[in-house]
Order: sequence, then C-alpha cells, then structure tokens
Amino acid sequence: KEPCRLILGITIELIMTTEPESNPEEVVLGEDGEPLSKNALKKKLKAEKAAQAKAEKEAAKAAAAAANPKKEKEEEITDPNLFTENRKAAVVQLQKNGINPYPHKFHVDYRIPDYNAEFEPKINNGEKLEDTTVAVAGRIVSVRHQGKLYFYDIRGDGAKVQVMSDPSTYESEDGFNQIHKILKRGDIVGVQGVPGKSRHGQLSIFPKKMVLLSPCLHMLPFPKGDSALGGITNQETRYRQRYLDLIVNEDIRDIFRIRANIISEIRRFLDDRHFLEVETPMMNMIPGGAVAKPFITYHNDLSMDLYLRIAPELYLKMLVIGGLDRVYEIGRQFRNEGIDLTHNPEFTTLEFYQAYVDYNDLMDMCEELVSGLVKNVTGGYKIKYSPKPGMPEVEIDFTPPFKRISMMEGLEEAMKIKLPSLDDPEVESKLAAIVQEHGLECSPPQTTARLLDTLVGEYLEDNIINPTFITEQPQIMSPLAKYHRSKPFLTERFELFACGRELANAYTELNDPKIQYDLFLEQAKAASAGDDEAMVMDDSFVTALEHALPPTGGFGLGVDRLTMFLSNKNNIKEVLLFPAMKPTDEQMTLVAKNAPKKDATNTNMHVTKTDMTQFEAVDMTTEEALKKLDSALAGRAFLQGTAPSKDDAELYDKVLAGDAATIATFSNVAAWTKLLSMFTPETRATW
Repeated sequence: KEPCRLILGITIELIMTTEPESNPEEVVLGEDGEPLSKNALKKKLKAEKAAQAKAEKEAAKAAAAAANPKKEKEEEITDPNLFTENRKAAVVQLQKNGINPYPHKFHVDYRIPDYNAEFEPKINNGEKLEDTTVAVAGRIVSVRHQGKLYFYDIRGDGAKVQVMSDPSTYESEDGFNQIHKILKRGDIVGVQGVPGKSRHGQLSIFPKKMVLLSPCLHMLPFPKGDSALGGITNQETRYRQRYLDLIVNEDIRDIFRIRANIISEIRRFLDDRHFLEVETPMMNMIPGGAVAKPFITYHNDLSMDLYLRIAPELYLKMLVIGGLDRVYEIGRQFRNEGIDLTHNPEFTTLEFYQAYVDYNDLMDMCEELVSGLVKNVTGGYKIKYSPKPGMPEVEIDFTPPFKRISMMEGLEEAMKIKLPSLDDPEVESKLAAIVQEHGLECSPPQTTARLLDTLVGEYLEDNIINPTFITEQPQIMSPLAKYHRSKPFLTERFELFACGRELANAYTELNDPKIQYDLFLEQAKAASAGDDEAMVMDDSFVTALEHALPPTGGFGLGVDRLTMFLSNKNNIKEVLLFPAMKPTDEQMTLVAKNAPKKDATNTNMHVTKTDMTQFEAVDMTTEEALKKLDSALAGRAFLQGTAPSKDDAELYDKVLAGDAATIATFSNVAAWTKLLSMFTPETRATW
C-alpha cells in the first residue's frame, strides 16, 4: 500500500504543477502588437473579470432602484428655488389634509433661556423629570437623526436647546412619523415634553408632542458656529435682509442688546435725577435746532412744505421756558446729508435740558453719564475699538475725568501758528490762505465756521484717542450757544470726542432774545451765500425767548456712535437694524411702478419755477391777479418751490395792499400770506 500511495501522490503533484502547453491559436496580442507574456495575460484576464463583475453589480443596483424609486429628501436639494417650490407644495398638501401649518397660538411655559436656567442645575446626566411636562418654542437651526431617534436644535431669545425625539416618549407612533416628515430646518416649532439630559450631559427636552407653528419656505444659509464657518458675510445681504442676518449670525443679536442697554441706562440716569421724558414734533414748518440740511415733505391740507426735524432743541427749550425745568428726549433725527461709515440719514440722539446749570456742570454730568454707561455695559472703563475697517484695535480709556482742550488755543498749539482774530474783517480770507497753505480742502462757501471746522478736524479731532472735551468754540460756529463770560467771540460750549469721533455736544444756552435774533440773521446771510446747512430764521423761537428762558444747559449725545464704540463696530450700519441703502434695480422698478402720481394734491417735489413776468406791472389787489397767483401757488408753499425767495417777499407786500376778505376767497393765496406773515420784515428782506 505504501508504494502505491507514494506513486499516486507524485502523480497528483505533477498534474497540479504542470501547465498545459500553450495553444498557438490562443496567442493574445498587447497594444503594441506583440504577444503578451503569461504574467501579463493573467493580469489582463483578472481585470476583465473584475470589470464584468462590477458592471453586473451596477446593473443590478439600477434595476432595483428603478423597481423601487426613492423620493429625494428636501435636505438634499441644493437648488434654493427647487427647495422653495417643494416646501410650498408641502404646505398646500398639509392644508388639504386638514393640518393648519400656521396655527393662531401655542402656549409656552418657558422662554428657551429661562428653560435652560431652570433645568440645567436640576438634572443629572442621562436623567429625565418624568413627572414634569413643559412647553417651549423656537426656530429649528439643525436637524439630524439616527434610525428612529431625531435630534433638533431650536433657538429662541438668543439661546438654544436640544430636542431628542423617539417613538417611546411620543404620544403616538403615527404622530411621530408624520411630524418628522414635515419638520425642516428653519421652521418655527412648538414642543411639549419632558425635561432631561442626554448621557453626555446635554440639556434637552424629550417631546410628547411637536407642532409646526410656521414653515420656513426658503433654504437658509448654515449658521456660523464655534468654527467660524458658515453664516452670512455679504454686507449687502446682511443689511437688506436683517431678519436673515439675525437668524443665521447669532452674534448680531448682541449688538442690539448693547444698544438697548445703553438706552435703558440713559433713561435710568436721567429719571433718577428727576428729568421728565417728552416727545416733540418730527415735522416742522422751520428746520431749526442744528446746522444741517433737512428733508422736505409736503402737507396737502395745509398746502405747504414741512421739514423732518434735524434736532428737537428749540421745542425742548420752549418747554423749559414753560416751567419744565428738566426735560429729555430720545428719538430720531433726519438730515439730508451723505451716507458713510459714521453717518446715516436718520439716527438716534439723546437731548436733555436742565435749568440753572451751565456748561461746566454739563461736562461733569457728561463724564458721569458716559463713563458709567461704558462700565455698566462692558464691565470696565477700558474698551478695544478698531476706528476703520482693517485698522488694528486701539484701547480707549473712559476713566473720568476726561481731558479738556480749548478749541482756538489747542488749534494754535497744534499748528504752531497764531490764528487771525475772529473780529478781523479779513478773517475769512486769512483762514482760507492757512487752509490752502496746509494742503487742506474746504468746500464752498468758505465761511469762517467751515474753514475753522476744517482745521479743527485735521489738527485736533483726528488726533484724539481717549475721550476729550474740545471747549469754547467760536460764536460764529455756535448760533444757539451763549457767549463766553470772559473770552470775546467764543461760547460756553463743548464737544466730546473719542478716537476721532464726536460723541456729544453741549453748551450754556443762549437766552438773550436780541442776540439770538442777530445770530439768526447771520445764519440767514450764510444761507443766501449758498450754505445749505445754515440755520433758518425762527421768529417763533425768538418770541418764546422773550418770555424768559432761565439760565439753562443743553446736552446732546449720539446713541448710534456710542453703540459703535461699545460693540466695537466701525460702520454705523452695523448698529442700525435697518440702515439706509442705495435701492437695487429691482427696488427702483417696484418704486416706479407703485409711486403715487405727482400732482398738485400730493407733492411739491420737483416743481417748476414760477414765471414772474405775468405779475409785472399788475395790480395785485384785483381778483384777476389773485386768481393767477392762486393758480401759481397750487401745490407749493412758495412761488419758487420749497424755499422762500425774493419773489415771495416783493409780491407779498403788494397783495396785502388789497382787501383781506377778497384774499380769503383764494385758498392758496390765503395759505401763502399766512405762512409769510410768520416771518418778520427783516427776515423777508434777507431772502
């Protein structure tokens, strides 16, 4: 047996290790036309076999997919338009199924931050408060699931909480399956459930019921997380769609929390000192209270132009005259000027007025108010601030007391020159030469005030970092401030600057009606010279002063500017929820399409000039002449549009020579004469 086994084993081994001789007819050629070697042939055959297996597998997979088509999930859709179409269709389907996707109310027991504060310290990891049921609501900011376990992060009131939903805690399996097919990222959802924590310690709510409160029909950008990825960075999008900015960029909320805290602290500061908060008109017949260019609107019933207020100052001082010794107003002002990093056409200010104090008292109050605001909002007196985009941060120290610089003395010291006296008849030409000599530009008209402002901006304001008072401005720059009691041609005024930005402006109020009237006349001359930011004569305010304004201090603070500092933002648009923006082409098309018809009943904008030749050598007391004048005044306050002119003054005297009863029969003429009667003959002579 042994020899037989040996022979058989050798035979089998020879058979297994001996390759058959190659058949000359089965020679395989390579790409170069030469026969392949045995090893190359083996590799080729192996690759072909693998490719065939892969193809068969793909074909089987495709056949299975065709037999059981899978509906594409909305989360996987990358086309925003397609996403919106699908969501709108889903909402329609819900309504057809008897489900209201926009319920009227959902009762909540806790705001999300309150829920977190209440239950975070009460629950251990992996525990639930089974005997407690609460309701919260918020926006879904993330969705994820593993099998039948769904995780949602919902956000509200600046806080976030996790929702962990599984069939075992939900009120019904059908309800569980249905709600999780409906909910998408961005939806507003209400949750009723049990407080608890995950095994890893994440505070959560385990829902018994979830309700869609309002579906989000648009695909949201992903929110910015700790990695600083995601979010919206395009400024145009952020400012035009602030709601989207607030949804996606969580830190934006902090800016407006700071702003709200600033306003609350201001009110607390003044209320504690027995100030009365008041409201004054925003539409004025005369744009007074500041040196600025106003917005103009038109009042149909009065047939006259009105001006959006540029400051509430004159009204507030009238209240002090009336016996309200301490008043303040926090409100919007409107100035028809440029838009840049620090200016917006509408902005918020604080103005307060207190009887029996002067500008020295106001400086002390300003230090206490501003330094206290900084400390209460930020926790200390020192802040970091970047003055312009891309510039490194600087440290600003608001620790009181603040530095004080007299304007004219400080300017001479900084420039190392002697400035011309303010009563020099050639002061304007000399200042213009100094400005040109130092390579600066001052846009026309080059008045003393504008030339000095150019020099101060370059040599004082731009060099200030820590809060500094610039005091004792010239009277020509401060028509409402009281003259300095010991320095001729100067005023008892100060401006607070920090890091080159103006924060506050205040002065001892001028209460001599004669001097106030003369200063108004000086401003009227500047206006006639082309200064569209000069003040307008306000005879009614002069009359109020004649009823005795007590010694008074007035103070103004820019709320937007202060918010910029305390939130470290160098663009004013960042601290305004809805800043002014240049309209897009689509917006301009929409405005043009829906704009009201411009006629004599609704606007006085873009009116044509009145042809005055029709009134030459005409007796303006006749009915025929008054009828022509009434027609010329239709839809406008003055003969040449939005501002009084010499034509109004000359024709006014001629019309008044006629019969008052006849004038009253022409409504436009009657309104015009009533308006012009508010101005003194001296004022009309300056037009």
